[in-house]
Amino acid sequence: MAATAGAATIPLLTPYKMGQFNLSHRMVLPPLTRNRSYNNIPQPHAILYYSQRATNGGLLIAEATGVSDTAQGYPDTPGIWTKKQVEAWKPIVDAVHEKGGIFFCQIWHVGRVSTFGFQPNGEAPISCTSKGVTPGLDGVDWSPPRPLRTEEIPLVVNDFRLAARNAIEAGFDGVEIHGANGYLIDQFMKDQVNDRTDQYGGSLENRCRFALEIVEAVANEIGAERVGMRLSPYASYMETGDSNPEALGPYMAKALNKFKLLYLHVIEPRMIKINDKYETVHSLLQMRSAFEGTFISAGGYNRDEGNKAVAESNTDLVAFGRLFLANPDLPKRFGLNAPLNKYNRSTFYIPDPVVGYTDYPFLEVPA
Repeated sequence: MAATAGAATIPLLTPYKMGQFNLSHRMVLPPLTRNRSYNNIPQPHAILYYSQRATNGGLLIAEATGVSDTAQGYPDTPGIWTKKQVEAWKPIVDAVHEKGGIFFCQIWHVGRVSTFGFQPNGEAPISCTSKGVTPGLDGVDWSPPRPLRTEEIPLVVNDFRLAARNAIEAGFDGVEIHGANGYLIDQFMKDQVNDRTDQYGGSLENRCRFALEIVEAVANEIGAERVGMRLSPYASYMETGDSNPEALGPYMAKALNKFKLLYLHVIEPRMIKINDKYETVHSLLQMRSAFEGTFISAGGYNRDEGNKAVAESNTDLVAFGRLFLANPDLPKRFGLNAPLNKYNRSTFYIPDPVVGYTDYPFLEVPA
C-alpha cells in the first residue's frame, strides 16, 4: 500500500524483504482464533474475513489450526488433518492471493488445554504431564491430561509434519508452528509444567527437544524458507510459565538459526496474561539479536509503538491483533492516521458468520 501523495511514509508502511517474500509494509495480521469453523472445517464466510484484511504484499497468518483429531480444545476451530479440511481452505487462500497477500497457516496442538469431549473416543487430552489446568480457567472445566509416552512423541511430531504438507497443498505460502500461549509445545518447554524424567524433560535442552524436533520435521517437509514459529517465553498463559524465561527465549532463538527458519514471532513480555499489558523490565532485544531471520513482535502495539519499534530496529514486523480485527483496512488507516473502529470483545468468539467477524466498517474516504 503506497502512502498518500505528499505524506511521509511511516516506518510501518515501508517495504521489507522476508526471505523470498516481498512485503509492501511491516503490519502483520497475527493468528486470531475466531470459533467459526463449524465441525473443525473452515467455512465460506472466512473467504470474506481474510480477504477483507489482505493487502498487496501484506502478511496474514491464519487462525490456529489443529494438526490432528487430538489437537482441539475449543468449539469450531479449524483443522488441516483431513482432505475435506484442506479442500475447504483452498478458496480462502485463493481469495487472499487474489488481493496479493502472503498467507501462512498457524499449525497447533492444544495439549492439556482440552476436555474429554474434544478428544477422540472421549479420551484424556495429551500433554507432557499429568498435571491439569485449574478447572474453571477461561470458564471451562479442562479434563486431566495424560503424559505422552516417549515412544508416542514421534507420532505427534509427524502430525505437525503432515499438517505442514497439507497447508502447502491447500495453497498457503508457509506455516507458523504454534509454540506459544500455553499449548502443547509450550507445555513441553516450560519448567512449571514439564515434569518428565525422559529425554524430553529436566534440562532446558531436553524441554526444548520436542519443539525443535517439530521444527526440523516441518522444515524438512516444506523447506525452512516457508516456516516460522511463534513463542511466548515470558508468558504464563494457561498456567504455563517458566522460572527462567531469560534463558529459554534466547536458547530457542539461537536453536532455530540451525534450521534457517524464515521468521520468529514473539509475544512481548508485557503481555503476561491475555488482554492485559504490564510494565516489565524484560524485553525481546536478546531474542531479537540472537535470531538471524525475520523478527515479528506482537503484544498490544498501537500505531506509535509499532512505528517506534520498526524505526529503532527493535523488530522487523509488528503484529496487530485486535486492531486488525476491528479495522480490516488497518494499513490504510495507519497511513492516513485516521480514526480506528473500536473492537467488541464480546463478539470475538461467537459462532456468528457475520457479527464481530466481517461487519467491521471500512474507512469512508471522501471522493
